Amino acid sequence: MFYRENGQFKTSYFEDQRIFKVRQDRVAILAIVAVAVLLVPMLASDYLLRAVLIPFLVLSLAAIGLNILVGYCGQISLGTGAFMAVGAYAAWNLGVRIPETPLLLQILVGGACATAIGVLFGIPSLRLRGLYLAVSTLAAQFFLDWAFLRIPALTNHSTSGSVSVGTLSFFGLPVETATQKYLFCLGFVVVFALIAKNLVRSGTGRQWMAVRDMDIAAGVIGIRLAYAKLTAFAVSSFIVGVAGALWGFIHLGAWEPLAFSLDRSFQLLFMIIIGGLGSIAGSFFGAAFIVLLPIVLTNVPEFFGLPLSVDTAAHLEHVVFGALIVIFLIAEPHGLARLWSIGREKLRLWPFPH
Repeated sequence: MFYRENGQFKTSYFEDQRIFKVRQDRVAILAIVAVAVLLVPMLASDYLLRAVLIPFLVLSLAAIGLNILVGYCGQISLGTGAFMAVGAYAAWNLGVRIPETPLLLQILVGGACATAIGVLFGIPSLRLRGLYLAVSTLAAQFFLDWAFLRIPALTNHSTSGSVSVGTLSFFGLPVETATQKYLFCLGFVVVFALIAKNLVRSGTGRQWMAVRDMDIAAGVIGIRLAYAKLTAFAVSSFIVGVAGALWGFIHLGAWEPLAFSLDRSFQLLFMIIIGGLGSIAGSFFGAAFIVLLPIVLTNVPEFFGLPLSVDTAAHLEHVVFGALIVIFLIAEPHGLARLWSIGREKLRLWPFPH
């Protein structure tokens, strides 16, 4: 009965509008953030930070951005990897041409450039929907992949399109060790997750969801469809662009356009489908699943004395992804976030049957 909310009364509008209305939820979130900030840097190894936690944080941020567009506004996008590339290359170009630019400003400018490109390629959404819109965003992926390979100015005349970053610092503090990079990414994820959660609860977020559920009815009741769709593309692209800059600067350090290929776009789409469309928490669940699955497929068979080759594990990973997407679309379209929500509702009633 530890999760029951008996006696938790709301006596003001502020309390009624809290993100987490149940006290236990607020305590749990604060505890998770405290553990992530204080305990994880002390206890986690460099390998765990670099290979698991930093990719998890950056991919969670990208999944939040994509979930705003696909999950909350219903605009299917297959060009997320390209918008990540725009954020990474724009931030890198700013740092190369104006070396004294602070790292934070580079990353935010990368997000702003991704916003401009996202809105540009989001304009077809005013006339297209469904599969046709997905194809138009897929065109963005192909075009931007070609641009970063064939336009020398975008990569400072690098023949292969590969670039690298130098020493990183945040307002004079170095961002070089695994712990420093982890805390840097964690700060971005906490801030943007909070912004996204509040945004989807606002009037703009309700407009997005109305467009997702039935855009014709949304237009009839006075919602400006063009404004709603383009703001969804803008916000989504900004968050994805910031995630792309973090992926290049913090996780990779050196990258080429293949780091943001179509595979990356599909990976992010798988995350929000498995984690849960229209759920900020589902973005974290999906990212955790995608990051941990290859590790599990590599280590669990070895534990049982059935070693798998790297190629076999990679192919098995794709098979498992495909099977799970089909299973979730049939059995639980709202993904892992819905299962978590059902578990919370059960805890609110436990030990009573109803």
